[in-house]
Amino acid sequence: MEKYKAKLEEEKNLLEEELKSLGKFDSETNDWEASPESEVSHQDVLDEGDMSERAEDYEERSSKLNTLESRLNDIKHALSLIGTENYGICEVCKNKIEEERLEVNPSARTCESCMEKVI
Repeated sequence: MEKYKAKLEEEKNLLEEELKSLGKFDSETNDWEASPESEVSHQDVLDEGDMSERAEDYEERSSKLNTLESRLNDIKHALSLIGTENYGICEVCKNKIEEERLEVNPSARTCESCMEKVI
């Protein structure tokens, strides 16, 4: 269990750092929000091309942020289960998740056969 906890904690820290580079955490909504790569006011934007490029960058950052936030939530969920009899148990069939699967993804919620059904 401790090796999985260490892996989860390490990945959690890496994800939080990457999320901070893409946006900021809003404690009121308990959610991450993307921020533009460069904080430039609308007065400094010279043309529609610049505005379009900035909007595209923001959308890309927002999409990446959402993916990372989802992964972070999976890791937090797994960490909350460590030390209980529910860690390493498939949420679909309630069987034990394979050790090889947990080695690769310690926050896995399903066993291999249920993972294939969910996808």
